Amino acid sequence: MNLESIGTKVFRNLTAGKLVEYALKHEGAMLTDTGALSVNTGKYTGRSPSDRFIVDCPTVTEHINWGKVNAPIDREKFYRLYNKITNYLSDKNVFVFDGFVGADKNYRMPIRVVNEYAFQNLFAQQVFIKPKEAELEGFEPEFTVIAAPGCDATAEEDGTNSEAYIILDFEKRVVIIGGTKYCGEIKKSLFTVMNYILPFKEVMPMHCSANVGEAGDVALFFGLSGTGKTTLSADNGRRLIGDDEHGWTNDGVFNFEGGCYAKCIKLSKENEPQIWNAIKFGTVVENVVCCEYTGKPDYDSEKYTENTRAGYPVTYIDNALEDGVGGHPSTIIFLTADATGVLPPIAKLTKEQAMFHFMSGYTSKLAGTERGIVEPTATFSTCFGAPFMPLKPQVYAELLGRKIDEHNAKVYLVNTGWSGGPYGVGKRMKLPYTRAMVNAAISGKLENVEYENDPIFKVSIPKECPEVPSEVLNPRNLWEDKEAFDKMANKLAKDFADNFTKFAGVSEEIKNAGPRA
Repeated sequence: MNLESIGTKVFRNLTAGKLVEYALKHEGAMLTDTGALSVNTGKYTGRSPSDRFIVDCPTVTEHINWGKVNAPIDREKFYRLYNKITNYLSDKNVFVFDGFVGADKNYRMPIRVVNEYAFQNLFAQQVFIKPKEAELEGFEPEFTVIAAPGCDATAEEDGTNSEAYIILDFEKRVVIIGGTKYCGEIKKSLFTVMNYILPFKEVMPMHCSANVGEAGDVALFFGLSGTGKTTLSADNGRRLIGDDEHGWTNDGVFNFEGGCYAKCIKLSKENEPQIWNAIKFGTVVENVVCCEYTGKPDYDSEKYTENTRAGYPVTYIDNALEDGVGGHPSTIIFLTADATGVLPPIAKLTKEQAMFHFMSGYTSKLAGTERGIVEPTATFSTCFGAPFMPLKPQVYAELLGRKIDEHNAKVYLVNTGWSGGPYGVGKRMKLPYTRAMVNAAISGKLENVEYENDPIFKVSIPKECPEVPSEVLNPRNLWEDKEAFDKMANKLAKDFADNFTKFAGVSEEIKNAGPRA
């Protein structure tokens, strides 16, 4: 997009201070008591998967895993909305961020984010990689995102499902977003772009957080939003590489982003000090209730949504790696928030089990993460990120399998969900216990303990773990009604098996590694 062709005035790569000033004056934003910019995104407080489309064209059609998640739209409808959104912006002030996605310079992608709202442009500046001044000279983006929340679609005329739309065109290298102010749509759109491009370069894109210890040992945390990627990777004893999106090359892993996008519902300084301290000037806080007089946030309130968020630069985390690059992972953690309360809090996986659970991507979607989700709902999201993985699942699974083999990575399944009963009866696993289990896995302390085999889920459960009561490790122990536990576990095992039937051409070893009722 030619910058001269949009807006009455274009503000390119403004400082955070200038963007905050504009948002306070013109966009109804306010400052929190620590100086963060607090905004409300209105009707849309989470991603809207049913409103996302991919332009179907000859160069991509055979590669895309078409379906409900990757819904096609024809080019004529795309152009109609593209012209609509550019015309809409023609008489408005427009904010532009030019920067990069991808910390590894061998694979990074120059991007341009064009915004109607200053607060969204500040968000882009904080979560993507900022350019050096010299890099802006002659800057040419490889992909452009145009976000104009005020430009609604008309479903009947424009071929959308509502007033909101998120449309990716891989051939024209542009994303258009309208009808929604939720900042996560901008971030996840460019994540999806990287997930399409990188496998063709033999790089595995991953919906995971990553950190590294003093000895250079890298750990990955896979999981959907709300399962604990950001929380568990923010560890005072380890350095953060990134909290959500990474690539795994022949040299190691690299962060896609320059920032973090953390959930902050129930946020406390005691449990999540790094995230707590990162909410300061320059941070964009979404849909958190704040006192209009003091600016003090109420992180416990769900008045607008449970999916309250904070977007901030990775440098706001004290021990983050600014270059966003690490070595090959030695430990891989699959996170799930199981609302049935039957999965063990931690289990060791064989390579075949790891492939099964990666392709299954089981969790319970938590309230607020997507529109319409008001309580935990069981879901299978391929590769722990199906909404962002446009290629066929086997492409990503085969890449992961090769990486595990090549680098002898240990894989664990960690349940951050419910224990002692299902949602509404049991309780959410205590965060200190989960941290202790994850630390034990990464440090190798679970390598030499005794394990027992789960008869239904087939995984290996440790009989002991430092700083965790032994009775917590086997979930059946905490259910008063053992018969009810067995019934629920068998039902979930059947759900796993039924879901896996959609994967054609998978080896018998991987199929047989999954749960069996």
